[in-house]
Amino acid sequence: MLEGILIGLQTALSLQNLLVVIGGCLIGTFIGMLPGLGPMSIIAIMIPVAISMGDPSAALILLAGVYYGAIFGGSTSSILLNAPGVAGTVASSFDGYPMSQQGKAGKALTIAAIASFAGGTIGAILLMIFAPMLSSVALLFHSAEYFALMVVGLSAIAAFAGPGQVTKAVMMTVLGLIMATVGEGALFNMPRFTAGIMDLQSGFGFITLAMAMFALPEAVFLVLKPKNLGDDGGEIKDLRITRAEARAIAPVIGRQSLQGFFIGVLPGAGATIASFLGYAVERNIAPKAEQEEFGKGSIKGLAAPETANNAACTGSFVPLLTLGIPGSGTTAILLGALIALNVTPGPRLMVDEPQIFWAVIMSMFIGNLVLLILNLPLIPYIAKLLAIPRNYLIPFILFFTLMGAYIGQNNATELLILVGFGVCGIALKFANFPLPPLLIGFILGGMMEDNFSRSMQLYGGVSFILERPMTLGLLVIAAGLIVLPILTARRTKS
Repeated sequence: MLEGILIGLQTALSLQNLLVVIGGCLIGTFIGMLPGLGPMSIIAIMIPVAISMGDPSAALILLAGVYYGAIFGGSTSSILLNAPGVAGTVASSFDGYPMSQQGKAGKALTIAAIASFAGGTIGAILLMIFAPMLSSVALLFHSAEYFALMVVGLSAIAAFAGPGQVTKAVMMTVLGLIMATVGEGALFNMPRFTAGIMDLQSGFGFITLAMAMFALPEAVFLVLKPKNLGDDGGEIKDLRITRAEARAIAPVIGRQSLQGFFIGVLPGAGATIASFLGYAVERNIAPKAEQEEFGKGSIKGLAAPETANNAACTGSFVPLLTLGIPGSGTTAILLGALIALNVTPGPRLMVDEPQIFWAVIMSMFIGNLVLLILNLPLIPYIAKLLAIPRNYLIPFILFFTLMGAYIGQNNATELLILVGFGVCGIALKFANFPLPPLLIGFILGGMMEDNFSRSMQLYGGVSFILERPMTLGLLVIAAGLIVLPILTARRTKS
């Protein structure tokens, strides 16, 4: 193992690969800021460039750099504009955007940069240590366990509701689950609830829904607000974090680096679920006074999803490199690139091609350091985006919202759906309904249905719940997450 690490370090530190990882991080960061162009789209665009390089190590290092650079950059538009660049940074907007509204955009970007660096670096250390061992653990998770894991995710929706809003959060989650049923079902390949519209056969696009629920309502509220975003003269305040704030987020970063990594190891989980669960866990374990700050500009609420999604990105390389199993759409594209380069990922990769396996892991350390060094000096300039006068900023938000929805599906119908959902999102925001639970229900609903259907087919019914102890254990945890807040609330009242 030590010999492989030294070979990988030597390969990653070659001049060509250093330039490749820096270029990949820069491309991913800046394109990841644009809503709609997530890591999957950016990697797909970069594959011809990677293959033309000829060297499998350099090609995979480039694509890996683009991957975590896009996740890193996607948080910028979430924090500054409430327009998530990628799905994995939606949770970052819950507290990042309120911080930017309070004049703390620089501090929010600094916390995001540090949390992303820590999550990615700790994840790379865990990948280096546990990759061979975790590949066998990942194989224990089947459809039944993934279904139960999705239920655990849904049971934590109370974390996304404000005081007295639990009922509204449940209603929005149910609405999200209903919306996830539009399109072809998992059990029968028949269109459902499409009203005869061919463009709805594949269901609603996540980017379209995210833009409609977050970016469009924000543009309307900017019109209604009398205060101009540029009234402070473009001065960015509170750029540095204090020692007290650093001590507050340090345990959060530690916990979510571990949790995010292990969620990323599971095929099908990914950065989006890791970020939502990370946010939910940190809110639920926070003291009562701090829980009320979540959603209003909590530094813990920003650090948790930023750490978790970067750690999960690193964790997703475990099933890809050690089993040859893509854990998400993004790693599926990476798998295709590896095969095109005549590299077969799997248990033998570490033995047959140690220079590729360990070079990718070593490049993660270099890439995360590059992202931190490049982004920290640029934060004051990036944060000045908020100093743009409102009459220029609103068309800017609308343009990227419409462009992101169109690019996501390459379909003009998505623009009509975006406007329709945008009107609904504005009405729900005026009625003080929490919008994040709707997105959580939509994201988890499709995956939950797919895995539940497969489990039903394999076991001929719901007997898999009792026959698989891990599934039963996860469902018990989900029940506990639902019951405990209710009991705590009753005890507080009494």
